[in-house]
Amino acid sequence: MNWLTKTLGTSIGKKLMMAITGLSFIGFLMAHLAGNLTIYGGKDAFNSYAQKLHSLGPLLKVAEIVLLVFALAHVMTGVWLFYQNYNARPEKYAVKKTGGGRTIGSRTMPYTGLFLLVFVILHLNNFTFADKSQTTIYEIVSNTFANPFYVMFYIVAMTVAAIHVSHGFWSAFQSLGINHSKYIPIIMVLSIVFAVVVGIGFGFLPIYISFQA
Repeated sequence: MNWLTKTLGTSIGKKLMMAITGLSFIGFLMAHLAGNLTIYGGKDAFNSYAQKLHSLGPLLKVAEIVLLVFALAHVMTGVWLFYQNYNARPEKYAVKKTGGGRTIGSRTMPYTGLFLLVFVILHLNNFTFADKSQTTIYEIVSNTFANPFYVMFYIVAMTVAAIHVSHGFWSAFQSLGINHSKYIPIIMVLSIVFAVVVGIGFGFLPIYISFQA
């Protein structure tokens, strides 16, 4: 365990932690989006998906705990890296530079990350921790998205998520040592494609549900 503590204590170790936890959330987003798309099959299809998911029982609980631990590690490590970088360069440049591959995603990572943290807490409160004893998950989702303000907030959040993963996707591979000129351009294209899929895939759901309601 000593080698692990020493590794995580270095800047490279923290970036590795960000990469591993970040890729785990990318995998979660893909699975979560695939499940959410069942809502296009109607109320019964979406409720059936939710029931099958909860029928996993202990496996689902273990997955939730792992995601929670990864989320805490990702947020804490990200905040610590931001703090270290800020201390290393406390004075902002007089002129903002956009060269060297800098994108809106890379420039706003700490801020989009904190915004998404707030969104996730609200999202869990509205859906995961909602009382389902007298209703179904489809009705909970439908009632929540009947509020136009929450629909707008959700769409903004998914746009922010797309910006966040547009940089996080490829930078995670770079942190893991995949930094070859032959592969990075392909990974960067895939990161943009994935960001668009996340933004549109999740962002269109509340619009569809609100129209159905």
